[in-house]
Amino acid sequence: MADYSKMIEGLRRVFNSGITKSYEWRKKQLDGMLKLLEENRDKIAQGLKEDLHKSSLEAAVYEIDFCRNDLIETMNNLKDWMKPEKVKKGLLNIMDTAYIQREPYGVALVMGAWNYPIQITVLPVLGAIAAGNCVVLKPSELAASTAKILEELIPKYLDNDCVKVVNGGIPETTALLKERFDYIFYTGNTMVGKIIMKAAAEYLTPVTLELGGKSPVYVDENSDLNLVARRVTWGKLVNAGQTCIAPDYVMCKKELQEKLVEECKKAIDEYYPDPAKSEDYCRIINERHLNRVKKLIEGSGKVVIGGQVEEGEKYVSPTVLTDCKATDPVMMEEVFGPVLPIMPVNSAEEAIDFINKGEKPLAMYIFAKDHAVAQKFLDNTSSGGFVFNDTMMHAGLMSLPFGGVGGSGMGGYHGFHTFDTFCHKRSVLERKHGGEAMIAIRYPPYTQKKGSIVRWIMKKKPQKSGIRTLIPYFLFGTIFAVLFKVYGLQNKIPFLR
Repeated sequence: MADYSKMIEGLRRVFNSGITKSYEWRKKQLDGMLKLLEENRDKIAQGLKEDLHKSSLEAAVYEIDFCRNDLIETMNNLKDWMKPEKVKKGLLNIMDTAYIQREPYGVALVMGAWNYPIQITVLPVLGAIAAGNCVVLKPSELAASTAKILEELIPKYLDNDCVKVVNGGIPETTALLKERFDYIFYTGNTMVGKIIMKAAAEYLTPVTLELGGKSPVYVDENSDLNLVARRVTWGKLVNAGQTCIAPDYVMCKKELQEKLVEECKKAIDEYYPDPAKSEDYCRIINERHLNRVKKLIEGSGKVVIGGQVEEGEKYVSPTVLTDCKATDPVMMEEVFGPVLPIMPVNSAEEAIDFINKGEKPLAMYIFAKDHAVAQKFLDNTSSGGFVFNDTMMHAGLMSLPFGGVGGSGMGGYHGFHTFDTFCHKRSVLERKHGGEAMIAIRYPPYTQKKGSIVRWIMKKKPQKSGIRTLIPYFLFGTIFAVLFKVYGLQNKIPFLR
């Protein structure tokens, strides 16, 4: 088994030198990553084609340009993000300076996933570098072509003393997890997520876990089924369903099921007239996952669309199952393939109860013309993300943190939230050297007078609405600050002598 202790020791030594904390170093690395993406678009797209049969459009939109846009957002705002964040102060600290200083953790481990091997691997690295960390990147060995490309290109474009790539499988991952990191960011399945968390617990290392789960769809009876079918099948079939926030299953009333299937068939025929020959339709990552998806199809519900599996081609056709039950295999685990189960329910309340009996999903999708229906789900369930009348689109909005809750993960990223994830929020309070008499009431001996004044200053009252209620506090605070700036005033106040 490989020994990475010297590599980690070297990275920590470089980090402790302070080189990664400067804006100039961070900006230079981000510039390098931008060049990497722009100068190697064709090479990256070819790697994605080899790994997942991704079309050039999906490679661009969901992988390369997705990272590029996040990167540009980071570059445009990095100086502002690095600035101290001022915080509110009370009377006790009115003369002080108080702020939050975001600082890098140190040496971060980023473990990517195979389903979006550029997006999911590169985005956390961008945030870790922007925050000023050294990084060890472990791409997924299952997306072998893309992993090899990252291993080859990153040392050419980034500071090789601060960013390392470790390629390999389970032995390499196991060896890495024995080392002490200052932060671990993992994207993958829940089972491995638990292994990561156990390893992190050894050193009390903070983690972000981007996992998955069964992201439900609920379709209200008053929905436009054509719209529902188009948006749900798009979300389900992008990347052949190998998306952590893909709609995993649909719940609707029994009488809607047949009509919804008809609309799904129309949408699938429009998107992929001949899926097996389509350049736009992806493949399953490997034979093991293909056989897993095949078993889910065979043991669940009724196949009403698709169901074809070609093992040599790693191909599973767009598939819809109806009349699924909670005990069917396809409802017992995350599908992670182009298979859409439909499970009839009698009401929104029944759907909510079913969701709440399982693990909290990474995403939830509610289709209805009445906003009150969506609000009912929003108020009575929990999920990483929530989308009303569409699927997956929240992941593209960089101002929203992307992440799970409970069984679907912890922590969030994208845009500023990635930078923030890789920063320790350090509380800073600066006081003047002098003016001791001004704070003498905190020192013993404690007189009744001192106690009364301290309690009065510290006592908080419930805030009332309206700007008028703030005026007395503003005026008092201003007068208080001005008076204590007058030289010698504290000597004229008896209880401060």
